[in-house]
Amino acid sequence: MFSFAPLKKPAMKKFVCSILLSFVVISVASAQKFAYVDTQYILENMPEYKSAQSQLDRISLQWQKEIETKFGEIDKMYKDFQAEAILLTDDMKKKREEEIIDREKTAKELQKQRFGKGGDLLKKRQELIKPLQDKIYNAIKEIAQTKNLGAVFDKSSDLTILYTNAKYDISDQVLENLGFTPASKSTDDSGGDSGTPTPNKK
Repeated sequence: MFSFAPLKKPAMKKFVCSILLSFVVISVASAQKFAYVDTQYILENMPEYKSAQSQLDRISLQWQKEIETKFGEIDKMYKDFQAEAILLTDDMKKKREEEIIDREKTAKELQKQRFGKGGDLLKKRQELIKPLQDKIYNAIKEIAQTKNLGAVFDKSSDLTILYTNAKYDISDQVLENLGFTPASKSTDDSGGDSGTPTPNKK
């Protein structure tokens, strides 16, 4: 008759832990479903996006030419000043220099206004693209609710969460753990918070 040597305690403990971990992973995976999308791919296949992008390109080119024209005029003013400086009095030189500086300052401000952070081009892009992004989000939300998905990730932006089911949101628990009482929260499935957390008085 064959006899089996009993497993050593450390090996047995490791074996049992592995089995339990497997059950936990399987349970979580079966209870909760996830999906991902590529919003850039979706946008690029929407005619409205191509039209909006073409419009943005035209506006950007128009503004760029406008700024280049202004800097061209400033460059001409500076060259004319250098050529005529010998014939000008000190007061005239100072006046011309100030005029050139003011024109250059105005041109730089316009450049920043058009293309700077939070500038006109970015605002125009948001104006044209946001409605399309909203449409995509609503479609994702509808599919997620139909398929009972817990979360949807965006492949094109480092797996940013685009949709979450509110019942899987532990934000309130985290706030309470930090010592805050969550403000009144909407029951919207997007999990959005309608208020600002307030300190929890204990």
